[in-house]
Order: sequence, then C-alpha cells, then structure tokens
Amino acid sequence: MDDVRALWDEVVVVPDFPEPGISFKDLSGILANPTTLGIAVRAWADACRGEEPTMIVGIEARGFPLGAALAYELGCGFVSLRKPGKLPRAVHRREYALEYGTSALELHQDALTAEDRVVIVDDVLATGGTAAAAVHLVRETGAHVISLAAIMDLPFLGGRGVLQAEGVRCHVLLDDDGNPHPHP
Repeated sequence: MDDVRALWDEVVVVPDFPEPGISFKDLSGILANPTTLGIAVRAWADACRGEEPTMIVGIEARGFPLGAALAYELGCGFVSLRKPGKLPRAVHRREYALEYGTSALELHQDALTAEDRVVIVDDVLATGGTAAAAVHLVRETGAHVISLAAIMDLPFLGGRGVLQAEGVRCHVLLDDDGNPHPHP
C-alpha cells in the first residue's frame, strides 16, 4: 500500500478547470514517471489477474497508455474506446453525461466477441457516466465486463455506485484526497 501512496505525489490539482468550480486532478505525472506508472499497472494486474480477462478496453485518452500497459502485463489484447469520428469501421455509439457537460464514445462493432472477458481502464472514476457508457458499449458486442480499473475515485460524485448497479467491480487506487484504497 505504501507504493500506491507515491502516486499522489505525481498528481497536480488544477483549480477551475475545465470550468469554474471544478478542481481537476491531473494524473499525467503518474504516466510520465516510470516508477509510478509501474506501481499503478502492477497494482491493477494483482487485482485483475484472478478475473482472467482476455481483453483490456481503454477509454480515450489516458485509458489508452494505462490500458495498453495493463494488457501487456496480463498478456491480454487491447481495444480502444474513442470519441466520435475516430474509428474507421462500423461502430456502436453511446452518449453520456459528465459532471461538467456531455460527450459520446464509440467502439468498433467487431472489436470484441461473446467469449471476451473485459476489464475497462480509465484514469478517473467521477460520476460514472463515462464508465457506464463504456460498460454498455462493451456489452453491445456480446462481451462480458468483469471490472473497471481507475487510478482515482471522486467518491462525492457517486461513480462507484453507478458501476456497482451495473454489476461491475471497481479496482481504484486512490481517492481524491490521495488516500489509497486498501483493495484495488
């Protein structure tokens, strides 16, 4: 658990971004530091290995490098969930609400199969809107969503409850005050 505490040292809190009143937690320092990137990926791998995933699905944008690293660590494939208009083949699309607006995600219709067991990866779990959209997109392909891995949970926004209602386990490393979660 002491290793996970090191992640907080790389977090930069940016007030009033992307709009007034939002306290944005910039986690890019975790990605830039090979030690903290390794800490995060190994913690998730330890938590997810027993779930026997076959695919890791990363949410644009920070879910890409984090998810790809986890996929490598677990010996899984990697699939990306993209913002609209970025994927060249037929897609499933899902719109969702954010704590400060709306957005949408897309997934190639043929990216996953009914045999796939999926862990979804993102940097932050906030309202659960993005994560729930990802869960629904993955399920549209017939694949089974096992869990979601995120570096940080913003518990006051209720995202964990949204995912629990969907039957999805959460492997989160830190809360928004830098406290480690004892069982990611």
